[in-house]
Amino acid sequence: MCPSCQNGTILIRVSFIAGSIQGKNERQILDKVMKDYNTLERPVANESHPIVVKFGLTLQQILDVDEKNQILTSNNWLNLEWDDYNLQWDPEEFGGVNNLHIHPKYLWKPDVLMYNSADDKFDGTYPTNVVVQHNGSCLYVPPGIFKSTCKIDITWFPFDEQKCTMKFGSWTYDGWQLDLVMNGEEGDTSSFIPNGEWDLLGLPGKRNVIVYECCPTPYVDITFTIQIRRRTLYYFSTLIIPCVLISSMALLGFTLPPDSGEKLTLGVTILLSLTVFLNLVAAMMPNTSDAVPLIGTYFNCIMFMVASSVVLTVVVLNYHHRTADTHRMPQWISTLFLNWLPWFLRMSRPGRKITLKTIMMNNKMKELELKERSSKSLLANVLDMDDDFRGGLAPSGYAGGLEYTPASGCVGTHRELQALLRELRFITARIRKDDEIRDIISDWKFAAMVVDRFCLIVFTLFTLVATIAILLTAPHILVA
Repeated sequence: MCPSCQNGTILIRVSFIAGSIQGKNERQILDKVMKDYNTLERPVANESHPIVVKFGLTLQQILDVDEKNQILTSNNWLNLEWDDYNLQWDPEEFGGVNNLHIHPKYLWKPDVLMYNSADDKFDGTYPTNVVVQHNGSCLYVPPGIFKSTCKIDITWFPFDEQKCTMKFGSWTYDGWQLDLVMNGEEGDTSSFIPNGEWDLLGLPGKRNVIVYECCPTPYVDITFTIQIRRRTLYYFSTLIIPCVLISSMALLGFTLPPDSGEKLTLGVTILLSLTVFLNLVAAMMPNTSDAVPLIGTYFNCIMFMVASSVVLTVVVLNYHHRTADTHRMPQWISTLFLNWLPWFLRMSRPGRKITLKTIMMNNKMKELELKERSSKSLLANVLDMDDDFRGGLAPSGYAGGLEYTPASGCVGTHRELQALLRELRFITARIRKDDEIRDIISDWKFAAMVVDRFCLIVFTLFTLVATIAILLTAPHILVA
């Protein structure tokens, strides 16, 4: 490149940095209006009057809603309009030039800031040029990435709606020096870019005049409220549906036979899985005790159900593996788990149909058994025939008119008969005892089956009622 071209490039760059590229007429206007211009002077004709600043907000995009730190990050354009008494000229005198574009550092501009800023630099706007009209009207539209504090209400998470405010006002001027007015009832959302997680419901604005106790002068601010609603499709597919499926697996644990050895393992595994999901939800939420999120309440209900199912699974396994040598079934367990609950649940044992009639008959039979135990049974009387033999055989007597004396053969037969009766008693008692043991083990196993069926029905109803009740409590169920 030639030296002259290089010099020309440098001159152009220098003129651009000093302001925007101006023609002859624009340069004359700048010389006229900027000759005695002071950026510290409030541009009003009468210092007792406030300068009126029209303020507006254009929301471009919601970048992030940080629930953990309670910060809203958004892309906005500010819109400030005011009249500068010192920036006026006649366009006819300067070639019909109606406006100028001047960098804000060369002009007075209102020190409007966002009060609830969470930015490191506090002011996140980019200083664009101010468009100055020939009548002194100034338009300043600085864009910026704003980080504003926002109190997140997690009561209905993930079916929640949030209202995040952005409060703007002059940092040093009171209401008698700078009066902020709104250029519309709501912010501008015509160019809003939709967000994947949040739906924009509205952007209303409000002008507030506050008189603090420290100062008699009023202070004016304009507060815009960003009303957003969370889109719940993502949370349905990643949190709610997996939770429902996992809880249904816990219900299926009650259908497993106790001999499989997997009932307790399945319940504990499901409880650990729900704990992992609950930790994911807790990681999204701010550390606050103001409210419990709706999804957290649902997870707690399901975890309570799964934990209870683990406890009752232990009870079922305990009942199933009980024997007559270690446990005797109490009367209340027999009445509840062998009669009334099976009748209520429409359960029956092989060869035994449980009805109200059979329940009453069983109760009467138990009463008769208690009475028989107090007296000697008929079989015992039969097996005690050796007492009769002892009484019926005399040392000597007559049979058919002949004198009868016991011989050694009769005595041997009598002893063999006694031994046979003793063996018969032993075998009968052993069979009776084995039958009683089998009945007791069978009763305990059937009681375990009844508890399993009862828990399956109760926890299924609990899961359905909890899921439906919590979903219907939400302000909105599904927003794609």
